[in-house]
Amino acid sequence: MHIRILETGVPPAPLDREFGFYPAMFERLLSPLAPALTFSSTAIHLGGPAPSVDAFDGLLITGSAAGVYEGHDWIAPAEELVRKTADAGKPQVGICFGHQLMAQAFGGRVEKSDKGWGVGVHGYETTSNAKWMDPAQGRIACAVSHQDQVVAAPPDACILGGSEFCPNGIIEYAQGPAISLQPHPEFSHDYASALLRLRRGRIPAAFANPAMATLSGKSDRDLLARWIVNFFQQNVR
Repeated sequence: MHIRILETGVPPAPLDREFGFYPAMFERLLSPLAPALTFSSTAIHLGGPAPSVDAFDGLLITGSAAGVYEGHDWIAPAEELVRKTADAGKPQVGICFGHQLMAQAFGGRVEKSDKGWGVGVHGYETTSNAKWMDPAQGRIACAVSHQDQVVAAPPDACILGGSEFCPNGIIEYAQGPAISLQPHPEFSHDYASALLRLRRGRIPAAFANPAMATLSGKSDRDLLARWIVNFFQQNVR
């Protein structure tokens, strides 16, 4: 099964040199669980054309420092790719910015949240257990880094998990097979800690200090990786 990673941004320098780019993070996360998966990437944020849906079996959309509502020239083609992938019946997964892009492409609404920064490890309650959410778990914890949120899910979407801070944290779409998650399972705690240190000053201490403490604790990033692999494998055509 070939997964095309739609790269929508890059880690800030100098973290890119130490930790690699987002496609490499996803490959490190997913490959041990499914060695038969192959990967390629398209850096759509650099202005190149979106890939053809015939070029992949599944689509994975990364995080980005951009906002989906900002009007960059590459946002509309990325949204159109989401819809074309759905029309082709191919599975797709969005993470953070990818989560928000998919929600917007299918008719939801994304805004910069008045709750401020979500950073550190956040907990999400899972409100339903889809087939791909195996093994099932009622509460997950994972690193996050975002200000924007899906504030209105698309019509007919199913909210599978969320929190008081981020109610629409895990979404499955009626246009599927398509799911998206606000947290970042591809972020190791070393990377999330380095990112938070880099952003000190930009992120108020009231958010940053407690968040840093959580990054020495538990994460379910491996479980989320298992769920993502399950989703792709269960929906391959």
